[in-house]
Amino acid sequence: MDNNVNYKILIVDDDEDLSMIISDMLTSYGYSVTCAIDSESAFELLSSKTFHIILLDINLPDSDGFEICKELRQTSTVPVIFASARTSETDRITGYDIGGDDYLPKPYSMKELLSHINAIIRRTYGFTTQEKIIRFGNITVNLSARSVLKNGKPVSFSLREFDLLAYLCEHKNTAIEKDKIISEVWGAFSTVEPSTLTVHIRWLREKLEDNPAEPVYIKTVYRVGYMLEVRDES
Repeated sequence: MDNNVNYKILIVDDDEDLSMIISDMLTSYGYSVTCAIDSESAFELLSSKTFHIILLDINLPDSDGFEICKELRQTSTVPVIFASARTSETDRITGYDIGGDDYLPKPYSMKELLSHINAIIRRTYGFTTQEKIIRFGNITVNLSARSVLKNGKPVSFSLREFDLLAYLCEHKNTAIEKDKIISEVWGAFSTVEPSTLTVHIRWLREKLEDNPAEPVYIKTVYRVGYMLEVRDES
């Protein structure tokens, strides 16, 4: 199984033919790819889904990639690769100054693009040559397989419930603000209310905790948010 299978990439480019070529190439290497042709559709996707990398053109029909990146950086740290025919030093500096992680001038080869994406994946998320498994108490969470066992028996989760649990696992023993959790799990421009997060936390506790009313693992951190406490991790 390809190690990139869990990584989701958003391509924002009005050149649909190019986006399709890139999408086919990245999919063949195990990435999950979604395409948007303008800023409006990009914002819609970012409000409802999470991505690991955004490949962002600068010249878009209804805005420009710089504006998207500026707004994105108000709520998210997802890596952004600018890919543009605008190759001046000023544009490249602007791209980095507003929060871009890489700047790839067009035209570029597919191998070059893949190399840049793989490098950012490694730098941001680490190497994934082995399954990512987190164990605490009687719980085993396989982040790679998106599966959970409690006392050795499978526990069923909705897609959003598992995304939330995975995010808490990846930031275990760290208090995380509610707004940040919502941004990272529901999407950078999501309109989800804090009450929705509260409900999902309750559902996680009901499935994982022996006594949901007195949680041992999924803790509420007063005036901050939530934390997955796994001091007994083995």
